[in-house]
Amino acid sequence: MSDTPVLADVIAVACAEAWRGDGEIFASGMGVMQMLGARLARATFEPDLLISDGEAFFIAGDLPIGGTDKVVEGWIPFRSVFDTVAGGRRHVMMGASQIDRYGNTNIANIGPWAKPKSQLLGVRGGPGNTVNNATSFFIPKHQTSVFVPVVDMVSGVGYDRAKKVGGFIAQRHDLRRVITNLGVFDFNTADHAMRLVTLHPGVSLDDVVSNTGFELVIPAEVLISRGPTAQESAAMNIIDPKGLRLREVAS
Repeated sequence: MSDTPVLADVIAVACAEAWRGDGEIFASGMGVMQMLGARLARATFEPDLLISDGEAFFIAGDLPIGGTDKVVEGWIPFRSVFDTVAGGRRHVMMGASQIDRYGNTNIANIGPWAKPKSQLLGVRGGPGNTVNNATSFFIPKHQTSVFVPVVDMVSGVGYDRAKKVGGFIAQRHDLRRVITNLGVFDFNTADHAMRLVTLHPGVSLDDVVSNTGFELVIPAEVLISRGPTAQESAAMNIIDPKGLRLREVAS
């Protein structure tokens, strides 16, 4: 039997780690893996996180993804979400169809804005999230068509643009982590260029470099992403009993 952890579990743990140290804030996961990460963090090392059911309530306990038997611990109607976004007491984990070296992201369209090849979601909450809140990203397939030199449209603000605007936007701008099927990345460099933090088990440095369309900052020592602890594995089986995380990424 292999000692190598299942990739989906490694990614779920990496997503959870993005919320480590956040304390009592609104943890918003936009997607299955993102929601699992937020709920896993609260179930293990960040018990003060506030988790929404995606409708109008903060929920207590380890509600399974897709579950309806919830214990309500607070009320957050949709209009209050905007107040929370503006106030900054929130850490959101989104997806991205494109991302560049400084964390500018695109979820709106592929190709020129005037005549795109593909219409996507639209900018949605990207500008407000990335300007006002701590923001992380889960990207299930790390490839050069996603990690691009220049995004086709800016839906989420990167560090270079935030710096150019200056003022409170630059001061509050906080892109935390990017988690993919290959590794974990952050922006903790002098100019906030994307840096490799860890490689997932079985992934080589060349795998990452060859699938990235811009130059990454590579540390002298690259660590390996950790697998789940026994406590985390047990919590994942409660939060995701149907194994939805396995469909999010190929193992």
